[in-house]
Amino acid sequence: ASGKGGVGKSTVAVNLAVALAEEGASVGLLDADIYGPSIPMMLGVDEQPEVSPDKKMLPLESYGVKLMSIGFLLPDKDTAMVWRGPMVHSALRNFLQDTAWGELDYLVVDMPPGTGDAHLTLTQSIPLTGAVIVTTPQAVALEAARKAVTLFKKTSTPILGIVENMSYFIAPDTGKRYDIFRSGGGRATAEKLGVPLIAEVPIDMTICEGGDAGVPAASSLSSSPQREAFMAAAREVAKLISIQNLTAGAGPVIESN
Repeated sequence: ASGKGGVGKSTVAVNLAVALAEEGASVGLLDADIYGPSIPMMLGVDEQPEVSPDKKMLPLESYGVKLMSIGFLLPDKDTAMVWRGPMVHSALRNFLQDTAWGELDYLVVDMPPGTGDAHLTLTQSIPLTGAVIVTTPQAVALEAARKAVTLFKKTSTPILGIVENMSYFIAPDTGKRYDIFRSGGGRATAEKLGVPLIAEVPIDMTICEGGDAGVPAASSLSSSPQREAFMAAAREVAKLISIQNLTAGAGPVIESN
C-alpha cells in the first residue's frame, strides 16, 4: 500500500508475489485496485476465470502465482469501472471469500492509491498479517507513505516495513549511481516510524519493460540484474512474517475451498 499513486505498488506487489513463488511458496495475488487494475497486464494474463461447481471463481495462474483481478472480468481493457464505495466493498469481499484460493502460504494484496474504501474493506474483512508500505525518495511520496502507516496503525494492522522504489539509478555505461529522486528518505522514514526498511529498489528500464510485457523482473525468465533486489525483498518479508507469527503464536487463517 501507499498513500498516493505512481510509486510502484503494483510493481512491488507483483514481484514480491513472483519472488515468493520462486522460493517455493504457495502464493496468491489479489488486485484490489478496482478502478485501475494492472495485474493482468503485468503478469501477461488475458483470460476470464472459470467457475467451480460450488460457485467459486477459480483463480488464474501466472509464474506460479494464483491471480484474481477485476481486470479479468471486464469486457475489454478500455472499460472504466464507474462504481461507488459500496460496490467496491462488495467486489473485494467477493474476491476474498468467493475465490477458490486453496491453501496459500501468502496472499499478497495490491492496494489502490490512497486510504479509502478498499483499505477499510480489507482491514475489516480479514485478519491481515501486515502491510508493506511502498514509497519513493521524494518528500511528497514519503508524506503519503506516513499517512498510509497511520491508517494501518489505526486499524491495528502491523507494519512489516517500507520498500523504497525508484531508489536510485545506475548508469549502464559508467556504473555511476544517480539519486534522481533524492536519497535516504525511505530509510529516514523507516527509522522515524520504527519499522524496517525492507528494500531499496533501483530504477531500471528492464523492470518497466518487463511489467509492460508481462515478464516480471523477479521471474527466472527475466535477465534483469534487478531480480535479486526483489528476491532479497521477498526473503526479508518472509523473515519478518515468520518472526511476527512466532512472537504472536500463530498467523491468521483464511479458510477457502
